[in-house]
Amino acid sequence: MQCNTRVRSLSWRAVGIGLLASLLIAALDPYGLYVIQGSYMTLDYSTPAAVFGFFVLVVIINGLWKRLSPRTALQSGELITIYVMMIAACVVPTLGLTAQILPVLAAVIYYANPANGWDRLIHPHLHPLLVPRDKEAVRLFFEGKPGATVPWEVWLPPLLAWMPLILALYFVMIAIMVIFRRQWMDRERLAFPVTQLPLEMVNAQDPLLRKKLFWLGVALPFAVGSLIALHNYAPSVPAPKLNVYVPLFRETVSWSLRFSFPMLGFFYLANLDALFSLWFFNLLFMVVRGYLNIYGVEIREDLGGAYGTPYIPYKYLGMGAMLMLVATGLWAARSHLADVFRKSIGRGKDVDDSGEVLSYPVAFWGTVLGLLAMSVWIWWSGLPYWATWMYLLFMMVLFFGLTRVVVETGLAEAVAAMIAPVFTVAGFGSTPFGPRGLTALGLTWVYSADIRTTVMASSIHGMRLAERTGVRSRGLFWAMMLAIVVSIVASVWVTLLLAYRYGGANLNRWFFLDGPQFPYKWVAGKINNPSDPSITGWLLTGFGAAVMGFLSAMRQRFVGWPFHPVGFCVGSTWIMDEIWLTCFIAWLVKFLILRFGGLRWFRLSLPFFLGLIVGQYTCNGFWLIMDYFSGAKGNQIFWI
Repeated sequence: MQCNTRVRSLSWRAVGIGLLASLLIAALDPYGLYVIQGSYMTLDYSTPAAVFGFFVLVVIINGLWKRLSPRTALQSGELITIYVMMIAACVVPTLGLTAQILPVLAAVIYYANPANGWDRLIHPHLHPLLVPRDKEAVRLFFEGKPGATVPWEVWLPPLLAWMPLILALYFVMIAIMVIFRRQWMDRERLAFPVTQLPLEMVNAQDPLLRKKLFWLGVALPFAVGSLIALHNYAPSVPAPKLNVYVPLFRETVSWSLRFSFPMLGFFYLANLDALFSLWFFNLLFMVVRGYLNIYGVEIREDLGGAYGTPYIPYKYLGMGAMLMLVATGLWAARSHLADVFRKSIGRGKDVDDSGEVLSYPVAFWGTVLGLLAMSVWIWWSGLPYWATWMYLLFMMVLFFGLTRVVVETGLAEAVAAMIAPVFTVAGFGSTPFGPRGLTALGLTWVYSADIRTTVMASSIHGMRLAERTGVRSRGLFWAMMLAIVVSIVASVWVTLLLAYRYGGANLNRWFFLDGPQFPYKWVAGKINNPSDPSITGWLLTGFGAAVMGFLSAMRQRFVGWPFHPVGFCVGSTWIMDEIWLTCFIAWLVKFLILRFGGLRWFRLSLPFFLGLIVGQYTCNGFWLIMDYFSGAKGNQIFWI
């Protein structure tokens, strides 16, 4: 869908509204998550808060604006600019940064006790500028106190010390996506399913909002979600159950049968081979795991918890697959990357980068300098310099690979099978890092462990939206960065305020109790029990890469090859365990529609599936507002 092909500069009023929307997302989402304890709105690549806000903006605010003053109402390019800023802001408040950095930095002090020995094993190796050291201030962060104020003198120094790394990381993510935008959009023509909804919502030629099927799609999850919400208010109200867990393989595997309205909508936009492979490989991994459990085949390693997948062999297989996914992607882009490099050294006058968010020289050299700055910062935090580059390599592979998966398949809720700090130590053993290096790697949990949304994904989606609506201004980079900075400041301020008022440990168990202890349990375990390089891990990683390479080669060579490589890459993750059934339903429905109705039926049915996305996220937002006024807590309607 091409909304407008005319290239135009950014509208300042759109940027202003986008900043206001970013501020509201960053400030209100922590309140909804921690105080109201309602549905998650910024947890994943799906950015529910942005979808809800965009729906309100397009349907209510701009709808009234058009009636009162049609000539001054927001145009499609302005609406998309605002949406791009909102999805950039959604990265920060929870898993992207704020809900990680504050508890993780404080947990190493608060949860230290004689039993775990963190004060002896870890505290001497912490860089003094990177964590809050005032024990009373840290205690109040977790326990709260009526009338307590935020001790900014304790928190500002470590937070400011972290900002060069965080901002460099975000810049590098955007710059890398600038480099790959043309390759993914123009040459490989990836699907970008997550961007289809906002594009259709601003399409004036074939208005989505005037189609009955769209509103039917909105009504279905809204009605189901409202029943669940009312059941939480009054248990006598019947509520449908959207998930069931079935024990299999002598109760060693819990098989999830969960239905997700928005994921059905996103999956419906993806290619059939990708959908088939996602659910097929997930079931295959589950069956293999079940039989291995029955026969007692297992590998025991301390890999920092159940991030990605709880099954250790699958962590290594998934990492190998991700490495190969990125390698094959780089190889496929070699011609384009050569053009970017020529342009960056002044020898590519024939290479046109005028339509990019950043010029190729700025993107290329910015990536180089940004990675260099990150390596110096991580070395300064305590990691040996040689290890910083190994860690950065694995981290960027995971970020880049996950972004590719989301862009290609519409897997708007995705995680990698392995996390970068753990794989770095597993690959080389713990001894070369020493206690100081392990402690520094523990701190990287802040931005490279339990991550389900990234600036890399939001920026490439933003570039796609801008390209399709004619907004091709270099100013889009600054709009995204402004939204990110505003989101950092607002979400940190609100989260600290709420933690000191209510006590973080009372707000969310995962973010303040369980999650922030994982890195230090892993660090202490490695210090107490040093590990050698995992030969088994390397073999499994190599096997995963080989299978991924085989699947990629077969897909390139044989038309109609049914197994898309991304299914093997992420099929073993816990989140695919939760949404495989929805993926299967989407594949089956789309297959039948295309088989018997062709593209015409697909296009006619599309509004219904887009409505499923809007319906769930507007339901979430609506009931968060209702819960605020009613004082209800814990009314979490939808999780996925």
